[in-house]
Amino acid sequence: MGDHPLLDRLSLNQITTEKWNLREAVEGCVRAEVPWISIWRHKIEEIGLAQSKKIIQDSGLKVSSLCRGGMFPAPTAKEREERLDDNRRAIEEAAELGTNTLVLVCGSAPDRDIDTARKWVVEGIEKLIPFAESHGVKLGIEPLHPMYAGDRSVVNTLGQANTMAEAVGKSQVGVVVDVFHVWWDPDLYKEIERANGNILGFHVSDWIVPVPDIFKGRGMMGDGLIEIRRIRNAVEKAGYHGPIEVEIINQAIWDRPGDDVLQEMKERYLEHV
Repeated sequence: MGDHPLLDRLSLNQITTEKWNLREAVEGCVRAEVPWISIWRHKIEEIGLAQSKKIIQDSGLKVSSLCRGGMFPAPTAKEREERLDDNRRAIEEAAELGTNTLVLVCGSAPDRDIDTARKWVVEGIEKLIPFAESHGVKLGIEPLHPMYAGDRSVVNTLGQANTMAEAVGKSQVGVVVDVFHVWWDPDLYKEIERANGNILGFHVSDWIVPVPDIFKGRGMMGDGLIEIRRIRNAVEKAGYHGPIEVEIINQAIWDRPGDDVLQEMKERYLEHV
């Protein structure tokens, strides 16, 4: 299994093994021969940036992305500025950890005004571009499934994300395609094509029926209905050949031993991605 070329692109998105701290996740990847890892900021906070950087450097793993920036909308200008400061810290962390991609979960409307919230997202991203550029970090707008519009993101289709990326000028801002969030979209393949050369990340999991939980409801690849390989072929045709992150938020999977999860993740990845 180790010599399959697709395995060179496999990344553990750290939320898949949520109970592991950063060191445990890194060591788990090394044992399982998973070459990439995507880091979540709450895991960095537990031990600090310097220690996190050292653990990753010593392991030889590559960092596919940092999760997450974004959360731009807020009721007052002061709070929106604070959110931007937090995003600047996230950009610095991404640069320190050696990844050129910060994933943006854009945030929800604070006061039911979804149109204004979407404008704040675009404004927020625009304001970050010079800082991101100076640190060599790209901003990946990740559209989230519409069921998250109320609490996590007012960016809900790949079309919206493409329009935002195009509006702010493409060089520093792109899109992240997560199959869980976009598989249902009738315009998906047209929008993947539209994002040609501008896809900064590709995330895989599966959509299980019934969804066990709105937030912690993702399945292991092959347990649901998503045409994962078809979507992968489309993003590759659109120029994306970077790491493929397995990002599964699911309590039942979190409760299993991490090494078992990584083993199954590799098998299902080869089978279904």
